[in-house]
Amino acid sequence: MAMQSPKKICGYFMKVLALIPARSGSKGVKDKNIRFFKDKPLIAHTILSALQSQICDEVFVCTDSEKYAKIAQDFGANVPFLRSKENARDESKSIDCVLESIQRYKELGKTFDVLLLLQPTSPLRGAKHIQEAYELFVKNHYQSLLSVCKSEVNPLFIRTLQNHQLSPILSQNTSVRRQDLQTFYRLNGAIYLNLISTLTTETSFNDNVIGYVMEEKYSLDIDTEEDFKF
Repeated sequence: MAMQSPKKICGYFMKVLALIPARSGSKGVKDKNIRFFKDKPLIAHTILSALQSQICDEVFVCTDSEKYAKIAQDFGANVPFLRSKENARDESKSIDCVLESIQRYKELGKTFDVLLLLQPTSPLRGAKHIQEAYELFVKNHYQSLLSVCKSEVNPLFIRTLQNHQLSPILSQNTSVRRQDLQTFYRLNGAIYLNLISTLTTETSFNDNVIGYVMEEKYSLDIDTEEDFKF
């Protein structure tokens, strides 16, 4: 049975812009965002999950490439304009393309209340995850949220290394039993939610304060050739 949209469950009718950043200049893997993964271009998995979640008023692919835009449109996304070259460089920040896109939409007469930032490198994140994250966000009147999963490595056992000298990043005694260790979570890069009214040029999406927990098996973040093969 299809899941009900969290918009209707919660009773809040905010307009949601799903923004999928997909610039064409990938150094690690050429054309990573449109490379085939499980029988579809990588970006298609994120577009389809956003559409199937039924919470988005607009599913927008933010790209600097006409080729990428055509592929995105073929899978149901909107690309009313292209990302500027200035905000599609290696050093460009996510917030820069987000603010540019919001302004461009305003010029087209469209405004939104919530930003749903979905990286195309998380193809196993599904519509159910987006719905659950949005429901958590809206029901609790949060301003920012990001998805996390349990960390495979406890920071208690992580060290820095300088001149062969190891230094712990935590001061806790490492003799603690494994079953008594505190659970830690890592950012998985799959889902970011923010009230658009709170966004500024200083916003860092990785600093969003509320965590939505996903299972590790859905938290794949593709960044290298090895990730594709895995």
